[in-house]
Amino acid sequence: MSALPHPDHVLFQGEKPFPILPVVDHYAGSEKLMLKALSLQQALGPVFDITCDCEDGAHAGAEAEHAAMAARIIMSDENHHGRVGARIHDITHPHWRQDVDILVRDAGSRLAFLTLPKPRSAADVACQIEAIVEAEQRHGIACPIPVHVLIETHGALRDAWQIAALARVESLDFGLMDFVSAHHGAIPGAAMRSPGQFEHPLVTRAKCEISAAALAHGVVPSHNVTTELKDLDYIQRDAERARKEFGYLRMWSIHPNQIQPILEAMRPDFTEVSEACAILIAAQDKDWGPIQHAGKLHDRASYRYYWELLKRARSTGMVIPTEAAHRFFPAH
Repeated sequence: MSALPHPDHVLFQGEKPFPILPVVDHYAGSEKLMLKALSLQQALGPVFDITCDCEDGAHAGAEAEHAAMAARIIMSDENHHGRVGARIHDITHPHWRQDVDILVRDAGSRLAFLTLPKPRSAADVACQIEAIVEAEQRHGIACPIPVHVLIETHGALRDAWQIAALARVESLDFGLMDFVSAHHGAIPGAAMRSPGQFEHPLVTRAKCEISAAALAHGVVPSHNVTTELKDLDYIQRDAERARKEFGYLRMWSIHPNQIQPILEAMRPDFTEVSEACAILIAAQDKDWGPIQHAGKLHDRASYRYYWELLKRARSTGMVIPTEAAHRFFPAH
């Protein structure tokens, strides 16, 4: 099986493969909550990312200490899966460069990503990426650190396509609360929660623009949080709407209760996963030439779709049928 051409080597020649990220980005602002999140990640596996929040989580005057603490956690033995990133301060804050320097210096070798909040333009994002690159060079970090960008200002939404096209950008994240607040009361507060967040035209326009810009540039669109913490069905419905109506492939979590419902909502349908396995196995046996399956023609265009679907399914913790797992994920 291992000698057969692997889909990653055949289907994306000369192209950037679409990043397959865990479908949940879980935020933790304190040391206690970061360690609790890591414990849960150890139990569930790398099916969700953890973002150590060095923006809202840091007390004024203690920014350096907070960033250093987050770096220690990222480098600790508790970080089993290497899927922990950090959010720095925004570009108008006097501490953002120090955030970058501390995190890259102390944890650059294991940082899964850095998240940039509240940029006002593509130029702001480019400036912060340049600072990250300089910090990597200064501290001898060989592997480039991916960047996630929060779209939550008018200027960032205007430049969303330019931001998505920047090198290093791996995810565009919608910041609903700040986006609504930036409208000075023109959008009612009800649009910060469901169903308003999926119905107000200015909000849905922003969601569509961010998702379209991200997907057009091979970047993952990440949906805003839901404010509901206890009603699991409510949380899952929000995630399902984000996925099915707006094309988001990832969603923020701000409480451990939210992780599992988002995972369930973002998982591909098992029937389609089974179909993907059958089609990809048959295609691999035919050296990735055209095949017929269930009376329909398939070629490399559909193979790419089904291969990305299979990788997304695996990233959510779905059990992949045995033969497909042996063929396509032999090292796991």
